[in-house]
Amino acid sequence: MVLSRTGDVSGDQLELCERTVPVPGPGQVLVKIHVCGVCRTDLHVVEGELPDVQLPLIPGHQAVGTVARLGPDVKGLQAGERVGIAWLQGTCGQCRFCATGRENLCLQARFTGYHVDGGYAEYAVVPARFAYPIPSIFSDDDAAPLLCAGIIGYRALRLSGVQPGQRLGLYGFGASAHIAIQIARHWKCDVYVSSLKAEHQALARRLGARWVGGAKDRPPDKLDAAILFAPAGDLVPHALEALDRGGTLAVAGIHLSPIPSLDYGRHLFGERVLRSVTANTREDALELLREAAAIPITPHTVRFPLEQANQALRALKAGSFQGAAVLAM
Repeated sequence: MVLSRTGDVSGDQLELCERTVPVPGPGQVLVKIHVCGVCRTDLHVVEGELPDVQLPLIPGHQAVGTVARLGPDVKGLQAGERVGIAWLQGTCGQCRFCATGRENLCLQARFTGYHVDGGYAEYAVVPARFAYPIPSIFSDDDAAPLLCAGIIGYRALRLSGVQPGQRLGLYGFGASAHIAIQIARHWKCDVYVSSLKAEHQALARRLGARWVGGAKDRPPDKLDAAILFAPAGDLVPHALEALDRGGTLAVAGIHLSPIPSLDYGRHLFGERVLRSVTANTREDALELLREAAAIPITPHTVRFPLEQANQALRALKAGSFQGAAVLAM
């Protein structure tokens, strides 16, 4: 499914096309894709909300499949091995960020389904060092949302500073939040969910939320930490005001609508922290997959055939399904 022009997803921006199977270069592998998760970042790419999209483009960065062919100089992988392709696909490996374990901040980073063709296709290439072995406990469908929704949710949990047994707020309850809550509950955290959609609120209750309210409702208790998953900047003041002194709000989205003016005393004083979450490192991915297998995480997925990618993106934008959407090849 190829994006040749950006625009509102109501206009069926993706077109079904036939392309030659790509050939893996040095250090790359060719992956025969089984499924690919549908992420809100894909929606931002398709609708032109992210800059410098490389068109024409095959979106998608939560792909699960098997290694079909090895490029020259590949070590550590073999044909037939099941792997995942995630958002981060390449870094320079030499800058000050890469040298200090912060490769997610590399200014030369390349991202799947944004700078290079991604997983809305039957085949994709990926550098072998950015292909992640998938734990056998997960089906293809269950593994797909872990590769971005899971990874970003996990990084956001860590950057929020929440500790086992503390109170955590989640604002928005889509694919990433429904995985993050399972990790937080495994850590014995009390989770407070603010979400717009009744069906998302219902899923939060089933997954063990202590309290569930509307998008701007005030939780009944002060929060030790919070994560904003919804791409709505107007929720930032509400989330900050719900924090206890010393708490952190981590903003997990790649795109956010404008944030209203903040009042220092109400929203930040008391050493409350507002911070962003930017992409992920390879170590984030490996840690999340280990943690997810140990719990084990149970993603809620809705399957669409590849050729219905436009419908899946519209459903994601409307919030009309619970959990995560997955495209099947």
